[in-house]
Amino acid sequence: MPRPLHAVIHPQALQHNLSRLRLAAGDARVWAVVKANAYGHGLVRAYEALRAADGFALLDLSEAQILRDAGWRGPLLLLEGVFEQRDLEMCSRLDLWHVVHHEAQIDMLSRHKTQVPQRVFLKMNSGMNRLGFAPQAFKSAWTRLNALPQVDEISLMTHFANADGESGIAAQQRVFEQFSSDLPGERSLANSAALLRYPSAEAVLADWVRPGIALYGSSPDHGVNDAAHWGLQAAMSLRSRLIAVQSLAVGDSVGYGGAFVADHDMRVGIVSCGYADGYPRHAPTGTPVLVNGVRTRTLGRVSMDMLCVDLSVLPSVEIGDEVTLWGSASTGQVLCIDEVAAAAGTVGYELMCALAARVAVEVD
Repeated sequence: MPRPLHAVIHPQALQHNLSRLRLAAGDARVWAVVKANAYGHGLVRAYEALRAADGFALLDLSEAQILRDAGWRGPLLLLEGVFEQRDLEMCSRLDLWHVVHHEAQIDMLSRHKTQVPQRVFLKMNSGMNRLGFAPQAFKSAWTRLNALPQVDEISLMTHFANADGESGIAAQQRVFEQFSSDLPGERSLANSAALLRYPSAEAVLADWVRPGIALYGSSPDHGVNDAAHWGLQAAMSLRSRLIAVQSLAVGDSVGYGGAFVADHDMRVGIVSCGYADGYPRHAPTGTPVLVNGVRTRTLGRVSMDMLCVDLSVLPSVEIGDEVTLWGSASTGQVLCIDEVAAAAGTVGYELMCALAARVAVEVD
């Protein structure tokens, strides 16, 4: 019998979330961001559920090949562009759109031998300070690209650093508009947070939006608004079972280092899930978990293959009963992945992407 730990992917939740985001996007077209193996959900699985998107945005040429092999003939966008000269040959072969964010990529395009010019997205660094041309250099980069026979249409884009926070997007939006307003081409600015928090800002929605985390049912501004506020549904559930039950007396400890010490007589459940499965090792005592759909907490340190949960509010549970680490229990109760991540001092993105290869995956 295999280990009881497994992840469940919910295609209907992906479809629901895409519909919710499309509603917020108005007339803008939607890139479904599927980088990092669709945020741990499985690229092909996510593709099948998200085929109503207008295009897919990703990072790797291998991911693009997988989607072409799966039958997608629409737009595919490489969010970091190409990394070396020969990547452009694959862009031509697979008909890929790609981001241009530094001069070396323009140099590569100028040397590329092709009969069919390529669609590019020119990226401005409006304040994130990761990728993109400085605002003052943006028009010069556009002029270089526009002069190349290897380049077809040029779209314009930027990425918001604080769309999920109090400082918001206004400053970056002003910079982008100031230095791109006289340039032609479609625009793409909004990530998940900007799309959901500023849906009435026509200039922000622009021609294309790029939702990522919200597609998978995680709130892009957790701590301010939860997933239910945005009408999002969990697309991944991580479920296991109790494999042992221990009785602790006052003063007994549990797990490595005796990090948790019982202050009353209690029962503790041992769950088949640990940090080697992608559950955060640094999740402290008190991290929420569901046992038979009932909310309780973790106890002590997470170990490689197991973690411990408090059964004080569950006197009748037994070995083999279901434990939901995040997502929806089989009985319908939901534990948002963002809650688990926040308790562990991280974000839902990391938990999704950290799901280990040894965890069996099922499709609901």
